Amino acid sequence: MKILYAIQATGNGHVSRANEIIPLLEKKCELDILLSGTQADVGLNHSIKFKRKGLSFIFGKKGGVDLYKTLGQMQSKKFLSEIKNLPVEDYDLVINDFEPISAWACKIKNIPCIAMSHQFAVLHKNAPRPATTDFFATMVLKYYAPCKTGVGFHFKSYGDNIFTPVIRSEIRNATTQNLGHYTVYLPAYDDKKLIEFFKNFKKIQWHIFSKHTKKSYREGNCWIRPVSTVEFTASFVSCEGTVCGAGFETPAEALQMGKKVLVIPMKHQYEQHCNAAGAQELGVPVIKSLKKKHAYKVENWLNEKNSLKVNFPDETDKIIDLVLSYAPSKKISKPVTKDLMVKSFSMAVR
Repeated sequence: MKILYAIQATGNGHVSRANEIIPLLEKKCELDILLSGTQADVGLNHSIKFKRKGLSFIFGKKGGVDLYKTLGQMQSKKFLSEIKNLPVEDYDLVINDFEPISAWACKIKNIPCIAMSHQFAVLHKNAPRPATTDFFATMVLKYYAPCKTGVGFHFKSYGDNIFTPVIRSEIRNATTQNLGHYTVYLPAYDDKKLIEFFKNFKKIQWHIFSKHTKKSYREGNCWIRPVSTVEFTASFVSCEGTVCGAGFETPAEALQMGKKVLVIPMKHQYEQHCNAAGAQELGVPVIKSLKKKHAYKVENWLNEKNSLKVNFPDETDKIIDLVLSYAPSKKISKPVTKDLMVKSFSMAVR
């Protein structure tokens, strides 16, 4: 069986999960990899057949997605060309981790495309939601990389095809310890804002991993470092707790290790607010931003002696077998024209 595994590179979680999944897939099928997006700091440990620009959510420096830059890099002609020229018809099945080019190419060419992503779980009817629903953002989640069938990953199993997180081997097999520091990863904030906020907790040593610096430096009790998988993991497994965005993989890994965790959902990122609602169900504290008015909540969290520990079982091999079982005995393809592509887009967003 010939499989294309398409991975979104906005953020690190997709790539980290893929590094666990790819070796298992390679044992079961003939595999090619597509990677699109521009925001991941973690490298893929495997050869990539197709590297595309795709569509990425660009992180800002004040706690949210930079909508101007995000919209500015969505070049429609380039995107349509990447869709048209991706040979999904050469594969028996496309496995999609929230990757838009392959999802739309499969939709237009009528090629089987199966989701294997966190976003597929977020859209599940039983998945947690924030108090305020964002209709536009929900439509983005639904149509950014459209797949009708698949499996999803979330903090809990909210349905038969929803599984708990794929935890990195480095974390699952790590010998954890507590050296007293706190690890921070908030990529939507710049260094100045992070230092300004965290320096006020003078008794705490903060290991801050930043997308906005290329060198390590220290200011008072804040140690700023560029994002590095090796250095982050070393800090993470030996910390007392972590402050991170309301992504999915980092909070899940902290819970797996029994670390204290506090999450701050990214502004203009509805998926993160859904994740925050799910984390709160488990008892994880959530704050809205790094404004001074939230400092007392961080202080209370720092003074809390107990931490949550959640044992997420390793079901990755079983999940892959389920996904591969979706492959049809025959696939149907049809010629792609510009009119067909435009029609498919317009019908999808009605």
